[in-house]
Amino acid sequence: MTSENVKQPSPKKKRGEMIAVCSAKGGVGRTVLTVNLAISLFKKNIGVSILDGDLQFGDIGLAMDLQSTFTIKDVMEEIAQLDEHTLISYLCKHDSGVRVLPAPDRPEFAELVTKEAIQKVIDLLLQEFSYLVVDTGVGLGEQTIELLEKADQILVVTNLEMATLKNTKLMLETLELLGIRDKVQIVINRSTMESVIGASDVPDILGIEDPIFIPNDFGVASQSLNVGIPFVINQGKTEIAKSIFKMAEQLTSRRDISYIKSKNPSVLSKLLSFKRTKEGTGE
Repeated sequence: MTSENVKQPSPKKKRGEMIAVCSAKGGVGRTVLTVNLAISLFKKNIGVSILDGDLQFGDIGLAMDLQSTFTIKDVMEEIAQLDEHTLISYLCKHDSGVRVLPAPDRPEFAELVTKEAIQKVIDLLLQEFSYLVVDTGVGLGEQTIELLEKADQILVVTNLEMATLKNTKLMLETLELLGIRDKVQIVINRSTMESVIGASDVPDILGIEDPIFIPNDFGVASQSLNVGIPFVINQGKTEIAKSIFKMAEQLTSRRDISYIKSKNPSVLSKLLSFKRTKEGTGE
C-alpha cells in the first residue's frame, strides 16, 4: 500500500482557554475584575470574549456601558441550530474589541437558559476565541459549579474583610472536595486597604501560596463601574490598572492550549454523591 493510500488521521482541534471569575461573597469586585482582565488580554492581540454567567443579576453590560440588542436569552431561541458563526452575530462588540454575550435583562428569564445550552455556547466560543472570561454568580450554586467545572483556570476573588475570608476558605475547601482546587488562583482585591488583617496574612489564613494582589483604589474602580468605562482603558497608568495588566501577563505566559476533550464526570455529581455518603453514614 502506497503512502498516498494511507488515510492520515485528522488533526486534533485546539480550543481556547476559559477563565472563570468567582467569589464566595458579593461586593468584592468580581465583575470589575472580569471586564478589565478581558480587555487587558485583548490588548495583547488575543481574541477575547466575555460570557456573563450571573444569569439573574449580571452587570457586565453595565460595567462596559453596552447597549446590547441580544442576550443569552435570545440565543436560546436558536440553540438547536446554533453554530459558531450564528453565535458571533449575537455577541455585542465593545469598543475595546472584546465580544460580549450579556445575561438576560430580567431575572426571571434566567430559568429559560438551560445547562446544556450554556455548555454548547461555551464550546462554540472556545472554538472562536483564544480566551473566554466568564463572570459567575456569588457562591457555589449549581450553575456556578458547572461553569467552574468547565473552566481551565478559576480566579477566586476575595479581600481583607474577615467575613469574606471565612467564606472564601469554605469555598476553597469545597473546590478541593470537588477535585478542581488545582485550577484555582486566589486574587486579593483591595489588598492595600486599611484592615486589621494584612495582605501578608491571607496566605496563612487560606492555606494558599502566591496570590495575586490588586491594590486598593476604590475611587478609580467605583468610577469605572458607574460610568461603564473599564479603568484599563482610560486609567492605564494607575497602580490598579498596572496590576491587572500584570495579571493578564501571568495568565497568558503559562497558557497551554488544550485539545477539545470528552466531558469528565460532573463535579456537581461528585458533590451530591459526597453529600449522600455523609447522610448515609450519619456524619
